[in-house]
Amino acid sequence: MVYVKASEREEQIVAAAIRVLSDVGVPATTLRGVAAEADVPLGTLQYVFSSKDQLLRRVITKVIHDISEALRPHLDLDKGVEHALRQGVTSFWEKLVDNRIGLQIMQYELMSYSLRNESGELARLQYESYSSVVTDFCEQAARVTGERCAVGFETLGRLALAQVDGLILQYIAKPDPVRARRDLQQALDMLVLFADPQPVARRARPRATAAPDDE
Repeated sequence: MVYVKASEREEQIVAAAIRVLSDVGVPATTLRGVAAEADVPLGTLQYVFSSKDQLLRRVITKVIHDISEALRPHLDLDKGVEHALRQGVTSFWEKLVDNRIGLQIMQYELMSYSLRNESGELARLQYESYSSVVTDFCEQAARVTGERCAVGFETLGRLALAQVDGLILQYIAKPDPVRARRDLQQALDMLVLFADPQPVARRARPRATAAPDDE
């Protein structure tokens, strides 16, 4: 048998769990089904994850990481807040929403699982992580280009997440990629209008007082 590092085995099992969860949902997912998908013995999986709850916790942290990374593309921060906001959100949609309905349903099921079984700890972490990513890259873009916004960056991050979240739910309920992308761009138009990024006016330096002529 080929030796596999423990960290690699864990990643293999988590990736298989995400596929199974996306296909059949949280309630129907079993450790046996994940083991079959990962092509490992059930005993091996139970050695790494002793329970379904433990595996789901690890899946949630993996999903948070993947979405955070998708929201952190190679952004052109030197092009300003508007460009960073449009580029970051559009990149996320292309990578993790378009034709990934099962993945999105799984995330909402995992959030519900966290709220019902773990006092919402991971659900809070999930949403705080997503909004903070938007907050960070907009704030960085503003710093690089010398812009200011009419609304706080944390508020902008939460509102961006709220709009995208609502559009994802509508896309799940009635998949229509053309409509969804059009609505996404209009939502970004509203966010940009609300944020109203503008260059910060530089203060004029006071002129030096001329020394009086010697008499």
